[in-house]
Amino acid sequence: MVNAALVSMTGFAARRGQGAGYAWAWEIRSVNGKGLDLRLRLPDWIEGLEPAARTAVAKVAARGNVTLSLKLQREEGADALRVNPAGLDAALSALLLVKARAHAQGLAVTDPGMADILGLRGVTDLGGETEDSKPLLDAILADLDPLLADFAGMRVAEGSALASVIAGQIDRIAALTEEARAAADARRPEMEATLNANLTRVLAGTADADPQRVAQELALIIVKADVSEEIDRLAAHVGAARALLAEPGAVGRKFDFLMQEFMREANTLCSKSGNAALTRIGLDLKTVIDQMREQVQNVE
Repeated sequence: MVNAALVSMTGFAARRGQGAGYAWAWEIRSVNGKGLDLRLRLPDWIEGLEPAARTAVAKVAARGNVTLSLKLQREEGADALRVNPAGLDAALSALLLVKARAHAQGLAVTDPGMADILGLRGVTDLGGETEDSKPLLDAILADLDPLLADFAGMRVAEGSALASVIAGQIDRIAALTEEARAAADARRPEMEATLNANLTRVLAGTADADPQRVAQELALIIVKADVSEEIDRLAAHVGAARALLAEPGAVGRKFDFLMQEFMREANTLCSKSGNAALTRIGLDLKTVIDQMREQVQNVE
């Protein structure tokens, strides 16, 4: 059963809006990550925007490297910029100090242009020091919810595609596991004949050999060559993977751990195979498991 709610950590959404004398552009994108790493690129003068945005994003994303950005621009016809005299004096003093210190160190510093000075924080009321940002905050946050809905929808759509791919890979692992079981059963007579021939040669060449010790060594060889436990565990992991695929919520971490278990059994199967057909199946298993692990890395 494919998990219709499987979520990918890859997503993107963008939205434009306007209100309170401003026009803005939201953008959010995400890629896979071990946890939730949220990076906000927001105007810092709008009080309350960052914590509200952080809380809202955390409700729709449990894992992933997520970047949320907002670009603001005053609309035409909005109030003209007002120079803050105190802020301008502070900025000019700071610039003079920087120029003097640089000159003392033998560095040449170019004087900034008027547009550069006006863009400094605190020089105009665009920085928010004299402007009530509450109406703008409300307008911007009202536009954030539909942005996040689009973002979450894309991650779910990507997750659905991922689920189909992973389901096919699980089926392939299940088929290879049964092939391994059949190959292991087919090699059993050959193994027994080889062991009996080796045992006969050992006993014939060593008259004083301890039959009990020989039997113990023979049993140890048989155990080391037996791959039934590895095959049974692979089959159990297939069942666990299918159960995870049908489980709602964030299952990426569980899938990641299960992939390690899959690979461990496939490696052991290859090391114990002693048979060309079984080795080939083991290598095919490792290939599919590695491909599936790459897909799982994108699951939330």
